[in-house]
Amino acid sequence: MAQDGGFEAVFLDPVGQTVQQRWADAALAVAFEDLPPVSAFPVVPGRRWGPGLWWSATTGRHVAAGSNAMRTQLMVLDRDPDVTGLAGRPVRLLWRNPRGQVRSWVPQLFARRADGTALLADCPGHPDAGGERAVKAAEAVAQACADVGWTYRRIPPLDDVLAANLKWLAGYRHPRNAGRPGLMAAVVEAFTRPRPLLEGTEAVGDPIEVLPCVFHALWHGRLMADLDTPLHERILVGPQGWSDPGRKEGAR
Repeated sequence: MAQDGGFEAVFLDPVGQTVQQRWADAALAVAFEDLPPVSAFPVVPGRRWGPGLWWSATTGRHVAAGSNAMRTQLMVLDRDPDVTGLAGRPVRLLWRNPRGQVRSWVPQLFARRADGTALLADCPGHPDAGGERAVKAAEAVAQACADVGWTYRRIPPLDDVLAANLKWLAGYRHPRNAGRPGLMAAVVEAFTRPRPLLEGTEAVGDPIEVLPCVFHALWHGRLMADLDTPLHERILVGPQGWSDPGRKEGAR
């Protein structure tokens, strides 16, 4: 560690060798979205959900996820058209505190944006997760990100309804759900005017064939609906960029 209080990065190179270098240099040159976790996600006895993999529709590759809360935030970022790359725990940050002691933290999530900047994030299951150490680490990592024009966030859990809707739509994120040639275009055309989900679906054809394509379009943002209310057959669905004027105050 440098004595000047600067940040350093530790990560695995493409052949699995540990590399440590100045954070400012690594942030500029390293494609963290292509790297494996620098350390494994912990397995906590008694938890109902442990580490696993999330298949990303953005990259077509798997992303390591360490908790249900993290997987939920991966769903959100995987739908974001501004996100071009995702990775789980690809970098450890090192720094010295005011007393000269070396401290480190591995943010759970990395997301590359289309403009080349990035988001480092942690996904606590509740606001106090990690205790004082997590709070102090968040301050340090936020400063490290600000130094290079990036962003750090501790992302709070989603509302239960929104999380459930995203989980449902995520089941249709794979390109195969776009269906036969021409089906997606017909689905988008059917909802040029906002209308109930099932009504528009039946206007295209057999719901058994068409619904997966509708859900695929909702996942990718080619169709829009108020996802803060439970999905059902009468929910209004509209074209890309449409917002339901009847959605509740304060909805996302």
